[in-house]
This record gives sequence, structure tokens and C-alpha cells, in this order.
Amino acid sequence: MPLNKVEIPGVNTAKLPVLGNLKMRELFRELQGGNCEAREQLISGNLRLVLSVIQRFQNRGEHSDDLFQVGCIGLMKAIDNFDLGQNVKFSTYAVPMIIGEIRRYLRDNSPIRVSRSLRDVAYKALQVRDALVHRFAKEPNVGEIAEEMGLPREDVLYALDAIQEPMSLYEPIYHDGGDPIFVMDQISDEKNVDRSWLEGIAIREAMRRLNEREKRILTMRFFHGKTQMEVADEIGISQAQVSRLEKAALNHMRKYM
Repeated sequence: MPLNKVEIPGVNTAKLPVLGNLKMRELFRELQGGNCEAREQLISGNLRLVLSVIQRFQNRGEHSDDLFQVGCIGLMKAIDNFDLGQNVKFSTYAVPMIIGEIRRYLRDNSPIRVSRSLRDVAYKALQVRDALVHRFAKEPNVGEIAEEMGLPREDVLYALDAIQEPMSLYEPIYHDGGDPIFVMDQISDEKNVDRSWLEGIAIREAMRRLNEREKRILTMRFFHGKTQMEVADEIGISQAQVSRLEKAALNHMRKYM
């Protein structure tokens, strides 16, 4: 079974076992009865779940094997804290814990420095969040976390925002089978800092060689500072089409510059 080519050194991902729901519940009952071997089977039987989660973090510049190891820590925490009495699938419970563990790892390795007091509040909030997930088998909102901590909602929200890892402008956010759309494609240029460059003679000469629709798209994007979504709405085509036309027009212009 292919897994989008996530490769982990020393792990044959194609041969990882998959546990059915009935087998999982049987192993959890054995684990709660003190069978340590059942825990090992639960871990190995859910490694594919870890692989599916780390695919979300493939564009963060981290090695897959590092993310895999951190994700396995989240998996083990989920196994040790899972309550069979809650009417919820294990994967539903485990995925947020695996994601949380990976996000903590990324925050701890972020080059952006955050004050110790903010980090303490944020990490306490994450611990409370995990406890509430375990207690109610659902994702709590910030207000519920703040109430449990006895802090104002704004303080908790500010602390959590402060430790969020930065997102790359080149991180893809949509893919329709053609060219991907990146974060930078969603940002409008309201200051038009490159206006003087775009109005240069070479640019004007190159733009004359474009068709009317291409000229209109580039003018709206780079002279009027509109996002691809705004351009798509005005022209009456999809955002993916705007992205492809924009890239094709820029590549065409480069031939004459």
C-alpha cells in the first residue's frame, strides 16, 4: 500500500501491519490487564497512522525519520491514555495527540524566540487541551481551555499564537492535479513595492506580447495588488486557472527580457 512515498530509514513501510477495530479493542483489553506485549502490537499496528499524519508536515524542512520518531511518541501517549469506555475510535483520539507532539517538536526547534512566560502558558494550555480531549473525546475550543486554566481567553489565545511555527510562503495549500497554489499566491501586494520595476521598459515590451487575458491578469495581480481569488471572481474562471495563466504569462515574458 503506497503512502505518498514517505520513506523512513530502517522501516519497510510497505510491510507495516494494519489492525482492525475488533483486534484493536481486544489488544487494549489485554493491555489494561497488564499484557505488555499487547502494547507493542498496538504500536506496530498503528505506525501507518503516524505515517499518514507526518505527511502534513513534509514541507517544514524536517527529516521524515525525525518526524516519524516524534509521531511515535505521540502514538505511545495515545495508547497509554486511551479509554475503551469512551465511544470513539482510537484513530480519532490518537491523531490529535500525534499532531500535538509533532507541533511541540517543531516549536521547540523553531529559530523564533518566545518569552519563557508565554511558552509556559502555551505548554500548560496544550496539556490541558490533551486532558480535555481524553476526558470528553472531542477537541476543546480556546474558551474551554482558558476556563479550565482559570485564565482570560485572550491570554491563552495570545500564548498559543506566539508559539505557532511560521508557514513558508511556498507551502502548497491547494492542488487540483495541475500547478499547485502556494501561500504567496493568496497574498495581495497592497503597497506595490515593485511598481517602478514593473513599469520599466523591458516589462512593458514583454507585456505587449501577451494576449488580452494574460495582460489583464498580470495587471490586476501586480499593479492593482489583487489576490488570485479576487482575479478569478472578476474574470469568471477558477483560481487554479488564474494560477496557471499567470505562471505561463510570466514565463512567456521572460523570453523577451
